[in-house]
Amino acid sequence: MIRHDRLKTELESLSGFLAALGDTKRQLILIRLLNEKSCHGLQVGELTDDTGLSRPAVSHHLKILKDADLLEVREEGTKNFYYLKHENKNIYKLRDFLNDVITEIEELKDSEENSDR
Repeated sequence: MIRHDRLKTELESLSGFLAALGDTKRQLILIRLLNEKSCHGLQVGELTDDTGLSRPAVSHHLKILKDADLLEVREEGTKNFYYLKHENKNIYKLRDFLNDVITEIEELKDSEENSDR
């Protein structure tokens, strides 16, 4: 049960991050930023053209992604350029959580197979 409590705590700590990833419009923005071959970033206008979303909608989604620690902003005068954050602890936390879940599932499977013998 201790392991399950730890998994529950880990998942709860990722809930905001997962919510940010769960929206299809934010997924469009993330994919577009992933396809950007340079680290210079994209402006809101470029993202509106690529996603078909309005400027206010793109700005709203960028704020959520930034709050989820997925994006960085580079300012050049009055221009903002958004790009994916190079180091994101939540991505690693999610990977570790999923690895822990896989381990739990494999241990359960092994336990069931051994009890059937």
